[in-house]
Amino acid sequence: MKVILLHEIENLGRKGEIIRVKDGYARNYLIPKKLALYVSKSNIKMIEERQKKLEKEREKEIKTVEEFKDRIEKLKVVIKKKAGEEDTLFGSVTSSDIEEALKAEDIEVEKKNIIIPEHIKKLGEYKVDIRIHPSVKAQLNIVVEKEEE
Repeated sequence: MKVILLHEIENLGRKGEIIRVKDGYARNYLIPKKLALYVSKSNIKMIEERQKKLEKEREKEIKTVEEFKDRIEKLKVVIKKKAGEEDTLFGSVTSSDIEEALKAEDIEVEKKNIIIPEHIKKLGEYKVDIRIHPSVKAQLNIVVEKEEE
């Protein structure tokens, strides 16, 4: 069944896109939750009009997202953790630790959007990806230092 998406859905499509999904998924989930509409001439015409407005909104959104990305990439966040011999941490740096460090810098990011490529278990400098928008990721510089006792 073909449907028009009314909202951006991860791994499915963007707002205003016409996609093909299984009938049951469309009838039982997408349409009742007002996430999609059936494809018809009137719905297509309505979506085309919305599409023009959406493009302008997307341009503004991308501009603000790019500014936010620049702000994050200029930061160097310091996280202090307890460490033992040979600069090995007791535990590891988690996305929650990074979220708290960003909150201290007045930046709100959900921890599910923080992507740590490898476990951070030693002192040093690391780069972590932060998903700001489905199409934009920023790289945050993190410095892990030994906590003074």
